[in-house]
Amino acid sequence: MERPAAPAAREAAEIRLTITSPEQMRELGRRLAKLLRAGDLVMLSGELGAGKTTMTRGLGEGLGVRGAVTSPTFVIARVHPSLGDGPPLVHVDAYRLAGGLDEMEDLDLDVSLPESVIVVEWGEGKVEELTEDRLQIVIHRAVGTAPAGDGTEPAETDEVRHVVLTGLGERWADAPLETLTG
Repeated sequence: MERPAAPAAREAAEIRLTITSPEQMRELGRRLAKLLRAGDLVMLSGELGAGKTTMTRGLGEGLGVRGAVTSPTFVIARVHPSLGDGPPLVHVDAYRLAGGLDEMEDLDLDVSLPESVIVVEWGEGKVEELTEDRLQIVIHRAVGTAPAGDGTEPAETDEVRHVVLTGLGERWADAPLETLTG
């Protein structure tokens, strides 16, 4: 008797965007919030000043949570309760944490995950074990100048960011990430 073929692994859903201002980064966060639900883990990567907290601020606005979303670098994590019927936002900055999930256990993210949206800055190698279903966002800062696009002088790229959003797991397999491009 032949074994049935294993189902093909789904490819990760991925989109790439170019963001040209902090307001556009914040707006991307607001649009992304419409796709998020309780139980979602979002991992943000990028160098210092790339826009991770700016995007998270937009997520907080889009989710309708209480409190100003600021970098939790020194407190490690902040919980922003929903002002409506949506999930709370748990914003974690793992920059100062050297260990993996073991060091993160004190934050009880595994307990918070089912009813919250958890956003972890600098979470690579630290929180992947929480769930196979996650949205990984990498923000790259552009360097130098970029074409203006209208035939005029090139624009400085201090504000330009290249953002790659990759949805992993069943949760993100059919998520409409393409709606973020418009």
